Amino acid sequence: MDIRLSEKAISWFKDEMLLTDGDYVRFFARYGGSSPIQQGFSLGISNEEPINPVVIKESEGIQFFIEEKDLWYFDDHHLIVNYDEDLNEPQYKYEK
Repeated sequence: MDIRLSEKAISWFKDEMLLTDGDYVRFFARYGGSSPIQQGFSLGISNEEPINPVVIKESEGIQFFIEEKDLWYFDDHHLIVNYDEDLNEPQYKYEK
């Protein structure tokens, strides 16, 4: 399991979440919404420090991570985060 982020996606997170070096972004499972890998759940993001991370990707001074308790959601998929120019927001894909 890996987190892969494009440079434009990282810039979006930094700008929209007002992140600076040493900050964190957590990807987590949230109830509701839609997802191609887990019915009835969707991907959430928050700016919080890790407690028990199992996947960490450091980029441009920001640590993007997934907690152990949310690992089930990804079902052995890598999280690919790109940037959608038309919607001006991150685009999430999952790859085995």
